[in-house]
Amino acid sequence: MSRLIVAIVIASLAVTSASPMVTAQVGQPDIIQEHWYHTYTTLTLDVNEWADNNPDIVKLLSVGQTELGRNLWMLQISDWSIETKLDGSDKEVVYIDGGHHGNEHLGTELAFLTAEYYIEGWANGEQDVIEVLTTTELHILIMLNADGNDFDTRWNVNQVDLNRNYDHYWNTCDSTQPGSSAFSESETLANSIYMNDVVPHADLYITMHTGVWIMLYPWGKWPEQPSDWEMYHSIRDDVNSNISEIPIRNANQGLYPNCGTSRDYGYGVMGYPTFTFETDDEQFLLGTVESLSDRLGEELDVMEYLIENVWYWRARLVIEDFEIRGNQLEAHVINLGHASTSNATFHYTNSNGELLWHSETFGVNATNESMIVLDSTNLSLVDNGIWSIHYQKRVIDSSKWVDELIDSSMIQIDSSSDSFLPAPSLLIQLMSLVSAAFVSRRKNTNNSEL
Repeated sequence: MSRLIVAIVIASLAVTSASPMVTAQVGQPDIIQEHWYHTYTTLTLDVNEWADNNPDIVKLLSVGQTELGRNLWMLQISDWSIETKLDGSDKEVVYIDGGHHGNEHLGTELAFLTAEYYIEGWANGEQDVIEVLTTTELHILIMLNADGNDFDTRWNVNQVDLNRNYDHYWNTCDSTQPGSSAFSESETLANSIYMNDVVPHADLYITMHTGVWIMLYPWGKWPEQPSDWEMYHSIRDDVNSNISEIPIRNANQGLYPNCGTSRDYGYGVMGYPTFTFETDDEQFLLGTVESLSDRLGEELDVMEYLIENVWYWRARLVIEDFEIRGNQLEAHVINLGHASTSNATFHYTNSNGELLWHSETFGVNATNESMIVLDSTNLSLVDNGIWSIHYQKRVIDSSKWVDELIDSSMIQIDSSSDSFLPAPSLLIQLMSLVSAAFVSRRKNTNNSEL
C-alpha cells in the first residue's frame, strides 16, 4: 500500500516538475527529493542553498555552460579555514562528476547524495565527515549534461554522446555519436579544462552513470589490465569483502569496448585513479518508488570508502633506514600505498636546490617493502646537503612525480672506507691543513738553521 501511495504522489507531481517556473517557486522538498529526480532548476536551487547555508565548507561556481547556456555547477567542499593538512602537506583531492548521459538519472542522484552526505554530516558535527573535510577537497559536478537531463535523453542537444567525446583514442572504437572531434561539445570541453587547470593531480576521479550495476576501471579500449592493476584489485577485493558485492572489472571486459570516455581520459591523460560507477537501470518514469537514500545506500557506502581511504590510492614510499658505506648506498623502503612505483631514484641536492647526484632507478610494489642496494660511486657530500626520494605516485606514465624529503634522522654515512669520496669542501680543508703544516714546519727548519 505504501508503495502505491508514493507512486500516486510522484504521478501527481509530474505536471509541477515539468514546469521550471513552478518548480523554482516551490523548490524540491525532502520528501519529493527522495523520490523525484532533479531537473536543472531544482538542482540549481539546491546547490545555491547549500552554498548560502554552509560558506565555511561549500564554494559554488559555474565552470562553463551547456550548449543551451545552462550553468555547469561545481561544488568545492572542504574545511576552507585551513589550506593544507595539519602537517603542512597538501590535501587529497577527489573529483566526481555525474550526468554525462541525461537519462541516466540515478548516476546523477548518486553524485548529489555524495555531496549531501558530506555537507549535512559537517553541519551535524559527524566526526568521520569532519576528519575527511579537514584533509580532503571534494570537487563535485553533479549534472554535466543538463540539457539532456531535462529532455530525458542520453545525448546532449547536438545529439552527441558526451562520454565518447574525450581526447583519449577518440572515435577509434565502434561508438555512436562521438561528435565531430574530441571536445567538440561545450560540456566536455569545460570538464577537461577544469581537470587540467584546477585538479590536475587529483587522487581519485569517479564518473557516475546508470545502466548495469558495476564499477569499471580502465581500460575501455583494451581488455588488458591497466598498469596500476594492483591498486584496482586491492580496492575490488576490499569492497567485495567488506562493503558490497558490486562487480568491479576492467571496462572492456566488464561492459563492452569503448573509447573517448572521461574515465580513460582521466587515467590515461591526467594520471588519476579512475572508476565509472554504474548504478542499476531500474527506472520509474522520472522518479523512484523506493527512496533514493535507500536505493543508493549501498553505492553511497562504497563512495564513502573510496573517499575516506583516498590517501592510499597512490604509492607512498617511506624510508626506514638509509646508509652510505663507501661506494654503496643501502636503504630500507616501505610502500604504505596501494599503488606501485617503478622508477624511483634518490636525489642529493645542495641548499640551493641544485641536483648534485642521483641514483639509478628502482621500484617498489604496492603495500610492500624492499631492501635497495645501489652504487654510490662519484657521490660527493657537501655541507647542508639534502636527501630526497623522487618517484611517480602510480605506474601509469601520466601520473604525477613527487619529490619527498628523507628524514635526516634515518641517514647514516660511514666515511671510513678508502673508496668513499669526500666532498670538495672537505678536500680543500684537508689540503689547506696539510699545506699550513708543511709551511709551518719549513719555517721552523729555517729558523733553526739561523
